[in-house]
Amino acid sequence: MKIAAVGDNCMDVYEKLGKAYPGGNPVNVAVYTVRLGGEASYTGVVGSDKYGKIMIDALNAKGVDTSHLKVLPGNTAITQVELVDGERVFGDYDEGVLARFKLSDEDIDFLCSQDLVVTGLWGNIENDLYKIKAKGTPVAFDFANKLEDPVIEKAIYHVDYAFFASDDGDTECIRDYMKKMHAKGPKIVTVTLGDKGSIAYDGEKFTTFGIVPCDVKDTMGAGDSYIAGFLRGILQGKELKECMHMGAANSSVTLQYNGAW
Repeated sequence: MKIAAVGDNCMDVYEKLGKAYPGGNPVNVAVYTVRLGGEASYTGVVGSDKYGKIMIDALNAKGVDTSHLKVLPGNTAITQVELVDGERVFGDYDEGVLARFKLSDEDIDFLCSQDLVVTGLWGNIENDLYKIKAKGTPVAFDFANKLEDPVIEKAIYHVDYAFFASDDGDTECIRDYMKKMHAKGPKIVTVTLGDKGSIAYDGEKFTTFGIVPCDVKDTMGAGDSYIAGFLRGILQGKELKECMHMGAANSSVTLQYNGAW
C-alpha cells in the first residue's frame, strides 16, 4: 500500500533558535507514513537554493519516493516559526517556486498508480482533483482550520477523506459544519480538536476519540501525523474508531520532539 502525497512543501525556519526543518502538509504525511511502515511518494517542486537540496536529501533519507519532485529556479517555500510554550506560532510565509507548481498529465498518472492521494489547502492542485477522482483513486485533503476558505468549494466535491481542524472543541456548530461538508461528497469528514481529541462523521453517526497522552515539546506536524495514522488505518481496512486511535498515537510521537520530523 502506497500513499501519493502531492502539493506544498516548505522549510520551517525557527530564526530565534537558528534552526530550519523540512516540512509542509503532504510532505509530512509522506514521511509519517513511511515511519509507520508504509510506502509513500512526494510530488511537488522545490527551489534551486540550499533549502531545496536540504528538502530532497531529507526526504530521500526518510525513504520517501522523490522521483516526481522537481527543481525550479528560485527559492524554496519558507515559513517563519516561533515556539511559545511548546505551541508553534506561524509568522511570514514566502511561497517561492510553489507559486508556479502545476501537475502534468504524467504526474497525474503517477499519482493515480498508488492507493490514495493526499494533499492540502496550500497544495495548488484543487483544480486538478477531478482528474484524479475520475481515475478512481481515493483523495484525502487537509483543509486545516480554514473553514471558510474558497478552496473548499473547489475541492470538497472530489474528496473522499476530508480533514479539518478546530480549537473550539466538539460543539454543535462544528457538527453542523461536518454534516454540511459530508453532504458535498466525502465518505468521512474528520476534525482534529488539538488536546480535545478528534471527531469524525461518516454520514450516519459521529465518532469521537481522545488523545494519547505524552510530554509535548513542539506541536509542529501533530495534525499531519494524525492524518498519516488515520489514513494508514483506512488503507488497512480498520474500523473508524481504530483509525482515529492510530492517528492520535502517531501524533503523540511527533509531539515529543522539535520540528515536524
